[in-house]
Amino acid sequence: MNIAIIPARGGSKRITRKNIKYFCGKPIIVWSIETASASNCFDKIIVSTDDDEIATISRNSGAEVPFSRPANLSGDYSDTISVIRHAVKWIEKHNLKPEYVCCIYPTAPFMLAKDLKAGLQKIIKSQKNFVFTATTYAFPIQRAFKINQDDKVEMFYPENFATRSQDLESAFHDAGQFYWGRANAWLKCESIFTLESSPLILPRYRVLDIDTKEDWAQAEMQFKALRLLKNT
Repeated sequence: MNIAIIPARGGSKRITRKNIKYFCGKPIIVWSIETASASNCFDKIIVSTDDDEIATISRNSGAEVPFSRPANLSGDYSDTISVIRHAVKWIEKHNLKPEYVCCIYPTAPFMLAKDLKAGLQKIIKSQKNFVFTATTYAFPIQRAFKINQDDKVEMFYPENFATRSQDLESAFHDAGQFYWGRANAWLKCESIFTLESSPLILPRYRVLDIDTKEDWAQAEMQFKALRLLKNT
């Protein structure tokens, strides 16, 4: 049995009601639910939330909301792993035996069904505990710099100042879309980014972290452009 869990709490600071704010015509969480459904990877799609409105929208979109997330896992500092662990424990307590559990973020409109399928295939074949989406940094992190209190520039790695970009090792970051994991791995997990995980690499144009209003506006423009290209 494969289960998708979408963690979607009601509170959000930088973007009010972020998880159900309309994105290109529908509440943003609906994009995640519909893509998960279209992938045909899951026996159940469950939304973990503390919010009645999110629960109603999720159910109307085809997801299940079989429990209310407890308050101690719904605050600003609640971490995703603890939320998924709680959901897996609830599922197993109710006589379901998932083999693979996929955490899908509610704000992942760029996620594709084919990527969910590829992630499932990869975790089965790789024997890893987790498979998650990742992409490359657009610029070599080895040549990053900081600006100190005196408005002066200081490189993090000054030894790389004269090194050509193409001679530096590529670096990757979490794409923030989904995380396939074995059910028992979620229960034991402290960190996903270990040697027991494997990345599914996405192109940068399909990765955007939506944390601010500016991010949201950019994401909608990018999303519309990609849909236009797909239909031409």
